[in-house]
Amino acid sequence: MRDQHPPTAARPGLTRRHVLLAGAAVPAAAGLLGAWRGLPAAHAADGFAALRTRWADYLTGGPDLDVDHPQIAAQLADLSSRAREALAGAVPSPSAGGDLWPDLPMSGPTEGNISLTYSRILLVATAWATRGTDQHGDPATAERIVAWYRHMSEHWYNLTIRKAGNWWFWEIGIPRTLGDLSVLVDGELEQADRDAAVAAIRRFTPNPNFRGTGTFAETGGNRADKALACLLRGITARDEADMVLARDALSDVVGGGRRSLFRYVTSGNGFYADGSYIDHSYLPYVGTYGNVALAGIARSLMLVAGSPWDVTDPDVSVILDAPERSFAPFVRHGRMMETVRGRAVSREHERDFTDGFATASSLLLLAAGLGDPYRTRYRELAKGWLTRCTEDYTASASITDLSRALPLLADDGVAAAPEPVGHQQFGTQERMVHRGEGWAYTVATSSSRIGRYEWGNNENNLGWHQGDGAAYLSVDGDQGQFADDYWPTVDPYRLPGTTASLAVRGSGESGAGTGIPRARNSWAGGVGLAGRWGTAGMDLTNSLENLRARKSWFLVDDAVVALGSGVDVTESDAVTVVENRGSAVGSPPTFLLDGAAVTGPVESAAPSWAHVAGVGGYVFLGDQAVSANSAPRSGTWRDVNSGADTGGSDVERSRHYATLCVTHPTGTEGGRYGYVILPGASAERTAEVAADHREELGVEVLRQDATAHVVRVVRRGRWFLFAHLFGATDEGPVRATGPCAVLVSGTARTADLAVSSPSKSIEHATIEIDLDRPLHRVTAAHDRLDVTGGRTVRVDATFAHASGASFEASLAG
Repeated sequence: MRDQHPPTAARPGLTRRHVLLAGAAVPAAAGLLGAWRGLPAAHAADGFAALRTRWADYLTGGPDLDVDHPQIAAQLADLSSRAREALAGAVPSPSAGGDLWPDLPMSGPTEGNISLTYSRILLVATAWATRGTDQHGDPATAERIVAWYRHMSEHWYNLTIRKAGNWWFWEIGIPRTLGDLSVLVDGELEQADRDAAVAAIRRFTPNPNFRGTGTFAETGGNRADKALACLLRGITARDEADMVLARDALSDVVGGGRRSLFRYVTSGNGFYADGSYIDHSYLPYVGTYGNVALAGIARSLMLVAGSPWDVTDPDVSVILDAPERSFAPFVRHGRMMETVRGRAVSREHERDFTDGFATASSLLLLAAGLGDPYRTRYRELAKGWLTRCTEDYTASASITDLSRALPLLADDGVAAAPEPVGHQQFGTQERMVHRGEGWAYTVATSSSRIGRYEWGNNENNLGWHQGDGAAYLSVDGDQGQFADDYWPTVDPYRLPGTTASLAVRGSGESGAGTGIPRARNSWAGGVGLAGRWGTAGMDLTNSLENLRARKSWFLVDDAVVALGSGVDVTESDAVTVVENRGSAVGSPPTFLLDGAAVTGPVESAAPSWAHVAGVGGYVFLGDQAVSANSAPRSGTWRDVNSGADTGGSDVERSRHYATLCVTHPTGTEGGRYGYVILPGASAERTAEVAADHREELGVEVLRQDATAHVVRVVRRGRWFLFAHLFGATDEGPVRATGPCAVLVSGTARTADLAVSSPSKSIEHATIEIDLDRPLHRVTAAHDRLDVTGGRTVRVDATFAHASGASFEASLAG
């Protein structure tokens, strides 16, 4: 898709997505959610007036806004200041077809600047309509807003202007902003003003079910955004047909419900039953477009609650379950994990905590209209995230979001949900999240189904390797690792976890349009067991086709075992990146390789261990050539994102990086690597483990070749057998008739096992697992598994249409 997100009217400089996320709304589906709390019902006779009031209150905080609260007062002062600056900088008497602000030239037409101009007008209108600002209710300010409104309709968004560039601005960005603006200043407009604005919106996006004037069906966040824009134009035009059209678009009445936002999808964009969220057809995107979908749906439901156009679809529960099933697994300490943020990672003003706060805000808004169990759980999750986040999210939060977050934080009756411990696997989107005590780990893989990364519209220009096994280790003492100017300063050829060619790549700057290159391989994903342990892996052929590798990660309570094999390298050297950790320039952490401090480039033929203070230890499994370096790196946000309205600044940023890589020179055939990550371990403990990893860590590599990775781990009285089979094999301790993933864990007399088909290419597999003890009784098994116990356990698994899901069984002696 050629999709983008809007700029915020309230905070210029934030990404355009924040107009769509400026406080999601709360639904009230009849028969399921009940009446919207505290909002008067709107009936046909006065429905449009009531909905205008409701939306204006939502945008401004309404009559109950606590303008004396110090943090809200600070935001009001900031809003006043920015509105004052916009008023002072505007062209006093713009000529016909002229620009309203010199820094936003619109000729061309330049669709991004037209959208930004509307956003700046909305900024001033929001200040004018919000209690406690310097501009509140000012007649002169209102007069200028109306003059700008008319100027834009006459010259820049109308029935005759040429539609150029990115479709998103014409069909979503401008209609959403213009809808908000029209509601806020409705009492100042003439009917001709409303008619002109609505006619232009209908020209570019007549039906929220479809793209433009065609028949390409909208899905996911785009459908949610268009439905809300249609509601706002209906309110502006006092048009019941628009209200019905928008409401029905949420449930896809036109398409028979196939693209309903209240149904689990089985292909394409949307929420899946296993918790996955896909957007742009090929990318796990819950952290960005999933947020937009959640917020957009909730706002629409809140807006029409109790009106003649109320949503009564009983399947709205799909959305109510999504916060825990799809969002919460990827939020840690109020920060959204990078593996589900897509090209938004490159946006200077949309960091991990920005997206995490957006999710928390949506939950609080939903909670305001719900009963238990949703209400209590949403509030506990949000409080936990907001309490633990080390960033000052209030500085970029909207006033209306703060009006809900601040009372929650002050409410001693709401417990903050703690960070969970365990493992969650998402077969459809080929992602996993593993959480230990004080740390978490997630990996981005790619396949013929899931894209490597998204680039385009001059965003994420250096994202080439983000889907080649990029792995993100989050530790409690280093929350800001991936937010603190990480993306403009990290070496894009050396993302942690990846095996990557060092061949020079070109920037992705390309103008309008986006792309998601997919991989050739089918094996990507993993297997999870008991919600506690799991794996990730991929059969990698890089996009340049000059490198191949089989990659695995096996995860237990306190460690990550990483293996690679079948590493073939041509044309240019390659590396497998064990770690690339950023820190503030001038205060790098102590970085050790075999006990010696790394202060510059170091090469070692066969090191045993490494350690980064405050992060953890790294133990190498077998001899392998390693390079290490400790050095500053610099770059600008403009390097990674030069988008029309998301482009970063050209101010040079610097970070200090501790880089640790296994090297694979060109000509390597059948290369291997192996290491264990010990999050939070001390240097002393890491050295002890390295001295005898089989005894101290209980890790034994049983097979590591081009066909299979098999590892045995014994930890704290529990044993594990991990296996990734990249093809059929009749050799080794785990054998199968086709590619699969296997995880077995047990104690002296019992065992649990899980199997999956990460390749999603086979309908059935017979798997044999050699154990070191006889377990004859099958005490439980999924319907898809036929299990025969013994010293060798046989599993006949049905994987047809399983979407990479894990299936479990239990045995006893």
